[in-house]
Amino acid sequence: MRGSPPAAVRPGLGGVIFLSRWLQAPLYLGLIIAQAAYVWQFMLELWHLVTKVGALQEAEIMLIVLGLVDVVMIANLLIMVIIGGYETFVSRIHLDDHPDQPEWLSHVNANVLKVKLAMAIIGISSIHLLRTFIQAQSLYATTPHAGQIILWQTVIHLTFIVSAVALAWIDRSSRSTSSPERVETPQLPVAA
Repeated sequence: MRGSPPAAVRPGLGGVIFLSRWLQAPLYLGLIIAQAAYVWQFMLELWHLVTKVGALQEAEIMLIVLGLVDVVMIANLLIMVIIGGYETFVSRIHLDDHPDQPEWLSHVNANVLKVKLAMAIIGISSIHLLRTFIQAQSLYATTPHAGQIILWQTVIHLTFIVSAVALAWIDRSSRSTSSPERVETPQLPVAA
């Protein structure tokens, strides 16, 4: 029952194993600190953009903005891992009536979390690939193996996409086999 107090953990090996989930709590706190570092990095990059905007070329502004978007996407990924991982593997957060509860948190499980993380990684990879494409001309001028770098980044990005599609398909398949949806047959009108 959702509102009832937690039952006492039975002593013994099972109880110790169950309580061991709390060893993950410091890991999620560490990710919160890492997110604070990303906020600091974002503010530094934003300050650099604002103070140098008149002296920057359009491509430089675009690269800085892509860097800002990249930091935001990584921060979103961290939030999904922190909140979703804690809720799934450690303990309930009990945000049922909170107006700011993320929509996805109400139906999060390990499979949903994997798919969401895969989609976030694809977004981050897309930003990095776009940054590489924008810098391609200077990359070819300074790096002897620029073509291979671009090729491998593209292959890795496509691998992320295929992996995310496979995870989504597996999640969907497991949901349809574990709880088959009822298919309602349409009612034909009865002739009077």
